Amino acid sequence: MLVLYLSRHLRVLMRSRRSIRPAAITGLLLLVSLQPSPSFFGAGQPTALADVLPLGDSRASSLQVTTASRYLEMYCFDCHGKEDGSNESDVNVRNITNKNAEVNAELLSAVLDVISKREMPPQDRSQPTEEERGKMISSLKGMLAHLVESNGVRGETPIRRMNRFQYNNAVVDLFNLNCIVFTLPERAMRDHRNYFQPASGVMPDVVSVGNRPLGKSQLIEPRLGGVAAFPQDPRAEHGYDNQADHLSMSPLLMEAFLKLGKSVTESPDFNSKRVGIWNEFFKTPAEPFGEPNQLRDALASRLEPFLRRAFRGRSNAEMVKRYVAFAEHEVSRSGDFSAAMRSTASAIIASPRFYYLYTPQAVTEVELERSRLENGLQVATRLAMFLWGSIPDVALLDAAERGELLTEQGIQQQTDRMLRDRKLKRFCDSFPSQWLQLERIISSIPDPQQYPKFYFSKYRDSMHMMLEPLLLFETVLIENRSVMELIDPTFSYRSNLLEDAYGELATVEHGGQAGGGVTALQFKRVPISDRRTGGVITNAAVMTMTSGPSRTQPITRGAWVAGVIFNDPPKPPPADVPPLEDDQQAENESLTLRERLDLHRERADCRGCHEQIDPLGFALENYDAVGRWRLKYANERQIDASGILFNKHEFDDVAGFKDAILKERKRFIEGFTAHLLTYALARELTVADRLVVQRITSSSDQTSFRLQELISAIIQSEPFLDFGVLD
Repeated sequence: MLVLYLSRHLRVLMRSRRSIRPAAITGLLLLVSLQPSPSFFGAGQPTALADVLPLGDSRASSLQVTTASRYLEMYCFDCHGKEDGSNESDVNVRNITNKNAEVNAELLSAVLDVISKREMPPQDRSQPTEEERGKMISSLKGMLAHLVESNGVRGETPIRRMNRFQYNNAVVDLFNLNCIVFTLPERAMRDHRNYFQPASGVMPDVVSVGNRPLGKSQLIEPRLGGVAAFPQDPRAEHGYDNQADHLSMSPLLMEAFLKLGKSVTESPDFNSKRVGIWNEFFKTPAEPFGEPNQLRDALASRLEPFLRRAFRGRSNAEMVKRYVAFAEHEVSRSGDFSAAMRSTASAIIASPRFYYLYTPQAVTEVELERSRLENGLQVATRLAMFLWGSIPDVALLDAAERGELLTEQGIQQQTDRMLRDRKLKRFCDSFPSQWLQLERIISSIPDPQQYPKFYFSKYRDSMHMMLEPLLLFETVLIENRSVMELIDPTFSYRSNLLEDAYGELATVEHGGQAGGGVTALQFKRVPISDRRTGGVITNAAVMTMTSGPSRTQPITRGAWVAGVIFNDPPKPPPADVPPLEDDQQAENESLTLRERLDLHRERADCRGCHEQIDPLGFALENYDAVGRWRLKYANERQIDASGILFNKHEFDDVAGFKDAILKERKRFIEGFTAHLLTYALARELTVADRLVVQRITSSSDQTSFRLQELISAIIQSEPFLDFGVLD
């Protein structure tokens, strides 16, 4: 903690324009250098001497370089250490061990990554022993940590605006609306009977839900009439729709925000029946104002708490005074107090101070004195955006202003409170569907001739398929279960129609078509004893959205598993690689799909990625294009779902594949944590962030990888609190 405290204060000092005594900096650096190295290295054990030496100690770095040099020279230099520059893939690992060379942290991280995953050395080359690989990984991790700490390789989230999901939530919370602002099709699952009660710690056995993207009737819910949303925000590649580099502001969009703010307060539904703060903010006072000062005082008493909430604690007396003057002018112009307050509120929610998210930098003495308050407000905003997709509530702002969010205990208390609040549903409405890329099922159109049962009364089974993994995620979160249950759970949620769609993989027998409607869908909690089904991988939604109209696509499935489950998406294929034929005739040929793909990947530039993703995709080949179980292809050839995970764990079927993932559980936890941190920070992760992910993954062992503890660890991490100071 002392290292964190000092390093952050040092950054604040360096950003200020004040003169800083060199002795002060030297003293801070000396104290930092005396702290022991954090033990957050995963695979392998660090060399004993390097483990106890300070992170900044040159002796530790030299020892790590020596160890890495010995093994890299033995196993890597032949292809990637040639001094004449003729290295494969233009990667020269010799520079890593050259003390005079400038080592790139990304290169060092990439080398460490492929060695850890056993992608290097290639399988046809001499392989290090387990002990040698462990020492190589440990030394490279130590070098990377030393490089990151000494060079300050940190990521900063640039200024960004709210996306439309966050804007909707923020307006709802600010005005305490009992309806939504505008329709949000990207909110995949609708809660019909308030089943989502995180404070209870238990999910009910039966839930009534709806699927918004695939059911027109699901878009019918209370909202503000006449308010149209701006276009859906784009998702970042392998990312989310809250990423800062995608949330820019054009003149056209700025004009749209101005119109949007006005349309909200001018909506015919914006009245005392819909607006929870109507009486305290918009209602005309019963007693007339005798003097101008009485009007100003009344306006100020209403606007001061409203601005504090809208601008997330960053309002001040001068700002309140300006908006009071505006409201006073509107009252004198129209003679209508309520209309004047609506105009003022419209101006506030159209202000960049409301919809822009940014981190102010302290550069003057006055700002430095205020920095602790600012840090607390930043923590409050990031917490609220992460867990609620909205602005902080009054309790969170109060905690920030009391300085409680600058302590571990204070942050944990607020995190626990927010995880019990029903607004946590917004996190479930946003993160899991984007993590799992479930929107892809919307464009899935299985061949009606081959899969006629997929289509039900003009509605598709995918309405039901999409909800199964989302309900599983919500249960793991609310009941604080291990995230490994996302892979291999003992339960699931199914509707009767979805059970029918699974065929032999159905969990229980049932009668009738109850719960098969298109408005409110009834899902029941059912036990999972057959490991061929259940979880976020082996469910009908993922199998359908990663298939073509007439056949499965193992490459697509493997790429999905690599990117979503292990957060290691493959590179796009070369532009001149011809696609496989996508018709039924191809499957009726004598070759199996695996045999056809073996011919496809004979190209050297394709082989590397295919060796990574093909085993992941073929492990799921027993599922057809709509997720039904099968043993043979249409040509009667037997399906082969065997493979090897990470060149280490062999498996024969999908149950063995799940076992292999469970054996590599830290690999999954690390990938899942990286997804969560990317979403929480709203930016791409840096090398330094990935080191923090490894540390979180290691510490999560103590809590059995429970989801709420994992979220808390992310919130307590340095990247999340990079603008704050923990006491």
